[in-house]
Amino acid sequence: MAFDTLSFHERAVDTPSHEDVTAMRELLVDTLADAGHDPTVDDAGNTLAVREGAADGPHIVLNTHIDTVPPHVECQRVAGVPNADGSAVPDSDGDVLLGRGACDAKGPLSALLAAFFDADVERGRLTLAVTPDEETHSTGAAALADRLDADGYIVGEPTGLDVCTASTGRFEGTVTIEGVAAHAAEPGSGANAVRAAAPVLQAIESYDETVGPPAHDTLGRPTLEPTIIEGGEATNQIPAECRITVDRRSVPPETQQGFREQFEAHLEAWIPESMSLSFAYTERETPFFEAFETPADADVVRALRDAGAGDPRPFGAVAESSYFAADAPTVIFGPGDLADEVGAVAHADREYVRRSAVERAGEIATGAVETLLGDSTA
Repeated sequence: MAFDTLSFHERAVDTPSHEDVTAMRELLVDTLADAGHDPTVDDAGNTLAVREGAADGPHIVLNTHIDTVPPHVECQRVAGVPNADGSAVPDSDGDVLLGRGACDAKGPLSALLAAFFDADVERGRLTLAVTPDEETHSTGAAALADRLDADGYIVGEPTGLDVCTASTGRFEGTVTIEGVAAHAAEPGSGANAVRAAAPVLQAIESYDETVGPPAHDTLGRPTLEPTIIEGGEATNQIPAECRITVDRRSVPPETQQGFREQFEAHLEAWIPESMSLSFAYTERETPFFEAFETPADADVVRALRDAGAGDPRPFGAVAESSYFAADAPTVIFGPGDLADEVGAVAHADREYVRRSAVERAGEIATGAVETLLGDSTA
């Protein structure tokens, strides 16, 4: 029996997974078991299932996640694409499904499940690897990164059915300026760390003009933004410390280690000799996302294109694809959009997806898998 993509999708969106993914994972595991597969859940909470071909061939991994951001938005079919005010634009193309996770990423999950169930796997191996915490710490993907040993990855995220072959990286850290505390009535006896924030902010502004990597052919220029500034302990005291948190969106060939070293050296030239400066990444359980780009002629890209996916382009956000791109050619693909002409879609109260796009994504993913793992002599 063919997998009912839309029925599963609606059940998935109706299952809250913004605080706890247990119910959603049970739905996924039961769906796989009912179809005759033998899914496992590893210690990191990943749901895994494998199909083996009868002959040697490549290993292709289908990956996405089951968690969503809060709050849960009720699952409902609506007459058309929702406006910002909650009304709907009439849609003659068919039903639209509204709800948290509709496009990020239960629509892509439903499409990849269709490919896992329905594709003819004549050779090689097809692995479904669904992670539990992409929206938070990505401990599931981090645990899988060195284990799967694949020849290609299709990562499910909302891309409007385009093949996304590149993504920026994301690093986050804090610049700490250390001065000397003193009474505010005698500023000359201290070194004001908050005052030093002005030239340091200028240095942050100038980093990519003088030190950072050039614009990337696909991803464009990297960005570096100060997002939080803190300093001082008393209103009548020269502050001894000031902290500036920065958000870095990197492009190849910049790496996490390379950015830290160059960034800190660049900033040090902008502060007075009476002060010191350091930069440290925010502590987290898992690595930050590195930027990546997959060649447009990679087999996994061509297979999706030949099956009907749209032209290659960069993805508009960071994703767990970063963890897999170091292992093998990796693409991001799925139904729905991060944003549309009205505004934000994914993570927004108006999160929706066209049901026809979910079905079409399943057809495209199925065709791509059959190209990659079908009978090579046919």
